[in-house]
Amino acid sequence: MLTTLISQSQFTLPADLQNSEQIQPLVVAMAMSNLVTQTLQKQPDLFAEWKNNLPTTNECGNYLSRLNELLVTVENEEQLSRELRLFRHRELSRLSFLQSNKLATVEFVFQRLSDLAESLILAARDWLFKRCCEEYGTPMNSLGEQQELLILGMGKLGGGELNFSSDIDLIFTYPDTGETEGGRKPIENSKFFIRLGQRLIKALDDITADGFVYRTDMRLRPFGDSGALVFSFAAMEDYYQEQGRDWERYAMIKAKILGEESQNINHRYLKQMLRPFVYRRYLDFSAIQSLREMKQKISREVVRRNLTDNIKLGAGGIREVEFIVQTFQMIRGGRDKILQERSLLKVLPRLSDLNLLTQAQVEKLHNAYIFYRQVENVLQAIDDKQTQTLPTDPEDQARLIFACQCYWQQELNSETVIFIEHQFNDWAGFLAVLNGYQNEVRHIFNELIGEEESEDEASPLNEKLAEWKDILNYTISLEDLSAVLKNYPQVAESDYETIFHHFSTTFQDWVKRPIGVRGREVLRNLMPKIADSIFEREDYLLLLPRLLNIVDKITTRTTYLELMVEREQILPQLLTLCSKSVMIAEQIARYPMLLDELMRYNGLTEVLELGQYQSALQDYLIRIPEEDEETLIDGLRQFKQTQILRIAASDILGVLPVMKISDHLTYLAEAIINAVVHMAWKQVSQRFGTPEHLESDEKGFAVIGYGKLGGIELGYNSDLDLVFLHNAPENSQTIGGKKEISSHQFYLKLAQKINSIFNLNTSAGVLYEVDMRLRPSGEAGLLVSTFNAYEHYQKNEAWTWETQALVRARCVFGAEHLRQEFERIRQSTLALPRTSSQLRQEICEMREKMYQHLSSHSQDQFNIKTDQGGITDIEFIAQYLVLAHSNENPQMAVWSDNVRIFDSAVECGILSLPESEQLKHCYTSLRNKIHHLNLLRKESMVEATEFVKEREFVRRMWQSLLN
Repeated sequence: MLTTLISQSQFTLPADLQNSEQIQPLVVAMAMSNLVTQTLQKQPDLFAEWKNNLPTTNECGNYLSRLNELLVTVENEEQLSRELRLFRHRELSRLSFLQSNKLATVEFVFQRLSDLAESLILAARDWLFKRCCEEYGTPMNSLGEQQELLILGMGKLGGGELNFSSDIDLIFTYPDTGETEGGRKPIENSKFFIRLGQRLIKALDDITADGFVYRTDMRLRPFGDSGALVFSFAAMEDYYQEQGRDWERYAMIKAKILGEESQNINHRYLKQMLRPFVYRRYLDFSAIQSLREMKQKISREVVRRNLTDNIKLGAGGIREVEFIVQTFQMIRGGRDKILQERSLLKVLPRLSDLNLLTQAQVEKLHNAYIFYRQVENVLQAIDDKQTQTLPTDPEDQARLIFACQCYWQQELNSETVIFIEHQFNDWAGFLAVLNGYQNEVRHIFNELIGEEESEDEASPLNEKLAEWKDILNYTISLEDLSAVLKNYPQVAESDYETIFHHFSTTFQDWVKRPIGVRGREVLRNLMPKIADSIFEREDYLLLLPRLLNIVDKITTRTTYLELMVEREQILPQLLTLCSKSVMIAEQIARYPMLLDELMRYNGLTEVLELGQYQSALQDYLIRIPEEDEETLIDGLRQFKQTQILRIAASDILGVLPVMKISDHLTYLAEAIINAVVHMAWKQVSQRFGTPEHLESDEKGFAVIGYGKLGGIELGYNSDLDLVFLHNAPENSQTIGGKKEISSHQFYLKLAQKINSIFNLNTSAGVLYEVDMRLRPSGEAGLLVSTFNAYEHYQKNEAWTWETQALVRARCVFGAEHLRQEFERIRQSTLALPRTSSQLRQEICEMREKMYQHLSSHSQDQFNIKTDQGGITDIEFIAQYLVLAHSNENPQMAVWSDNVRIFDSAVECGILSLPESEQLKHCYTSLRNKIHHLNLLRKESMVEATEFVKEREFVRRMWQSLLN
């Protein structure tokens, strides 16, 4: 087998060495590791050195001083990067040589790998620290003491158990706040150390022409990726006291201060600060449940990710050995201080000393762990890749067989080195030995960590929820998420990254919030239920961001989180409403109190009676002091949003038909207009008094609603088309105010105030968008007109399109006599005699202009509002019928809404009943679709294949009436 490996070596030896027995160890090293071969090819001076003096264990060490000597001549970060990488490759190759030729124990190799990594990190840190001090000044605290960057090495680096191609997990910290001294401009210590940390990561992690030093993972720091890169001691202490979790305690067991010096006061303080978080002073059996959940997560992860060939994560693998040892450290380490060790191999024998494990169990775990680490190091030394998966390539399998048949290891709890031999010569034999170790570890693991899941706990639903609970945290990975999503056939693999982005972004934000222990536990139970419910549906991509947004807004309000967990009827209703309406989802997120309404099935669909909106609004506002204008305006918006939510819920759940939806939206708007006018009147009159021509309690002011408001056809996103009228005589003045002005000026200021209230943007949004362009002379005209001026304009100067707009006009605020006056003007204007052919021509020309400028002109889509056969055509037909026939049939000018106009056309013999009914059907169907698109915040566009019959009928009616 060795002959085969040597013959497969990629490196060609010089002719004078090809038959030399002295060079055989070098060939073995190259045959066992592509990394060694490539390093010797790239560094011929190293090959020349080895040719004369093969590596020995004596040369492996003293890394930091050798590095510091090497870096003395380095002048820039590019040179630093190169020297670090070349040094690392040389030393890794040296250790690989020793490993391949069985010249060192397994323990020696991973301890030296850890020493090498620590030295490279410290040398880079120290070189960069000096450079940063030159650029920014030296970081100092308030006592004038120089500050330093301390680095916690986590995981295998901290435990002195690093692999050939391990990632390094680091946490950066510094002692005190303050600012730099001696630079061009002082900066805060936090900024100094963040910049230093960023440059250190770049020096280690960047892949250059010379490769990389170490892949650097900073996610174990407080708050993970969303946290600051570097924390002060005080900030770290606050975090671990207030928010530290069991898995962070578990990780912190192996934390080592790199370059630790017992006389360094900062090092001593940091150790003392972290110890109480990791090791409780009592037997910490409270950790058992979380540890049991970790155990179950390991088991599920093996199944989910098909990790049976993974010597780290698979059943009975490295992770389970580590877990067994660290479990005892978490539970008993506070009382039994001999367990307060970072190295697994040092802790193992102490478990039998404390009678926590038998001597036989400890020996089995020790031997299995050493075998696994030999396998792991050989695997990673092949190509400098972080892998723990058994190879399928025959050449790599041969390498493992050769390396693991025999190797050196230290005897348990002794300095004695022994030679281990296994009896296998093929891959099947290797697997048999490996499986024997795995079975022994798994047996011990199952004996120690909790009981098996009950039949109920192992149900398919609970299994899925448990998998979600495993991965839904701020360290969520795309790989783990993808494995869980495979349980949901309707979820497309192409959507996995989008889903991951939603979860990852949300969790990174949540980890920084003061949610509290209770709140986080409730979230851990709630989020799996939400995730499972969402991904059981086809519209998961719509629902996920909407539900996450709702939960996001209540993360610090634990009562609402518990409400969603405990009341099972809430989540299904929430999914139904949010799937149909992004508007509802946003409303509930903004006002979580609405979740209370979901406790009763019909809670959100109990809309007010049409005549109750005004009194309900008055009751709502009465609790707000009259002088608090901003809060009153905010109250108007909140009332509007709450009522629209109820109306929309009734719409979605089919409680109200489309005509009733518009009625409710219109009556709600009228109630708000009424409140806004009274609010504006009070403020303007306090300053200027009231017009002298008015009787007590009169206002002499009317608000005319045009368009959808006038036609009682408001939608969810409709603007308000308004015109303001008043009845003040020409020379009237105000009386009773701080300043007297003309009544015309008073009404102008009133109109301006009304407009500003509607458009003021508060925390609850804008009340309504208001459009005033339909007033006489449009934007060039006065903001408010007298009734007389308005009548004159409508009858003598208005364009046909303005008269069309008058069809859908209605007085929505004003005393009864003003309403009657407006209606007289409206009906008499609409009833003026018109030439039928000219009317048709003007309407058709106007429609053609609108079509050219506003329609979609798409073969594949239909714009419900503006395309031919759509809403606008139906409205124009109704307006034509009114303008063409009101002179002879006054009944045609009575109603402002299209449906009753078509009814009137039947009564007057202008349309047949089937024509009227079909027009109403077309109109209500199209409006209903627009309502639902509004709820989804979508444009009024559908596929061209929709509403084909309706559009064709509307076109035929257009041809019949207007062409």
